[in-house]
Amino acid sequence: MGKELQLLDYIVFLVYFVIVSSYGYWIYRQKKTATASANDFFLAEGSLTWWAIGASLIASNISAEQFIGMSGSGFAMGLAIASYEWMAAATLLVVAVFFLPIYLKNKIFTMPQFLAQRYSPLVATIMAVFWLLVYVFVNLTSILYLGALAVSTISGLSFTTCSVFLSIFAIIITLGGMKVIGYTDVIQVLVLILGGLATTYLALDLVAQQFGESGAFSGLALLREKADTHFHMILNPGQMMMPNGQGGMEDAYDKLPGLAVILGAMWIANLNYWGFNQYITQRALGAKLETARAGLLFAAFLKLLMPIIVVLPGIAAYVLYQQGQFQTEMLEGGNVRPDRAYPVLLNLLPVGLKGLSFAALTAAIVASLAGKANSISTIFTLDLYKKYFNRDADEDTQVRVGRIAIVVAIIIGAIVAPVLANFGQAFQFIQDFTGLISPGVVAIFLLGFFWKRATANAALAAAIATIPTGLILERVFTDMPFMNRMGFVFLALVAIMVIVSLFDKNGQKNNKTIEMDASMFRTSPSFTVGMVLILGIIAALYTMFW
Repeated sequence: MGKELQLLDYIVFLVYFVIVSSYGYWIYRQKKTATASANDFFLAEGSLTWWAIGASLIASNISAEQFIGMSGSGFAMGLAIASYEWMAAATLLVVAVFFLPIYLKNKIFTMPQFLAQRYSPLVATIMAVFWLLVYVFVNLTSILYLGALAVSTISGLSFTTCSVFLSIFAIIITLGGMKVIGYTDVIQVLVLILGGLATTYLALDLVAQQFGESGAFSGLALLREKADTHFHMILNPGQMMMPNGQGGMEDAYDKLPGLAVILGAMWIANLNYWGFNQYITQRALGAKLETARAGLLFAAFLKLLMPIIVVLPGIAAYVLYQQGQFQTEMLEGGNVRPDRAYPVLLNLLPVGLKGLSFAALTAAIVASLAGKANSISTIFTLDLYKKYFNRDADEDTQVRVGRIAIVVAIIIGAIVAPVLANFGQAFQFIQDFTGLISPGVVAIFLLGFFWKRATANAALAAAIATIPTGLILERVFTDMPFMNRMGFVFLALVAIMVIVSLFDKNGQKNNKTIEMDASMFRTSPSFTVGMVLILGIIAALYTMFW
């Protein structure tokens, strides 16, 4: 079982590629000959079912960041990193109950549109530019970097070749618009889960074989026995030291500071990602409230399962590494690189399964690239181009500009991606960076939702102060975990907004509010049952692995 893919692997991958890209191209051609509205292209208005919404959310979310980055974190710090997945499930429920009704009631299509409607066009424009920069230079770039790294490791092709291939594949899917992305994501999620489970099974079986046993369940039991330190969700200071990818060691507590993961600032990171992110609006706003809620509920169930395919392989690789395997493969520049754990495992898969897992990884990467590129395209076209460059742009022009924005964004991401090689664990780099902006976004949106007195000047002050406040606290409190720091930044920004709003008399006179009433937040019996079930499972998991 060498590094190169065999003929059967290529056949399996080719079948996946042909199915997905052909469907994407078919829809693209169909929409070229028909009149496609901007809302249909960007939002797939009225056409996505609950299962398509849920699958699309997961496909866009689960990318190389999780497969490579989170497996790497599983190698380094164990199951604790699964908090990002399990707390995301709880966050999706909050979004479904409280945020979606507000978006749908007020016909919000983009996040900057909400800011313009609730605060002012200036606040909306500043945040639109801000989001575009983050989406292109952090999110899109990290997906491409980690994706190309993984594909290169498995296939033996150069990093540049893999980056170009993934970019072209993503463009093919994205040019068809949100409907294509939504329904191809169903295929992507299926492939992603099947291939991910195959890799997890092999990794656990390898662990079992290492100790003279066989089978995935034996391997799982051995993981608990041989790496007990890696099965704790709530970490204490100094409890676990892990490689930082640059030759040194660091305290895992700095990345996941104890109870903060369930009671503190992780909520800020998750609310920013799932509640105030273009991903959500573009998948959920094309449906009725109950359909959209059912889609988020389905996504929450899938999130509970994700650690099985993105964390367990990393822990398995750690145990095997401790037993003397992968001593060379896990090194880069003479240092242990946790992010190499998943690609190394993939290289051990038998012929055929390797092709399936390769397809799963590619599916995750391409789906995320497509989702992010479509979000970039939507914000640029609707919130910048149409407002400031061509107010009279017709539907066809908007769709054409949207497609150009997709291509340009992906090209920029591919050019910048190699720079990420200078960082240690890519997943943590992404969390650290987004941690600088999440507090401001959450403060602005939450007060905009639930405090009528919040003014445009207050939102502007918070937007301007977000990054400087984070950087100042980082310099002053150098030993403070970034997640705790993010919590303090959030509280500081809320305080700033409250003070500015209370003293901003002119702002209050011109203050805008959104439509909201208590009936919007009522849920159906079936949704309530599903919500209680998910929360019960999360509570059980944290109790079991505390």
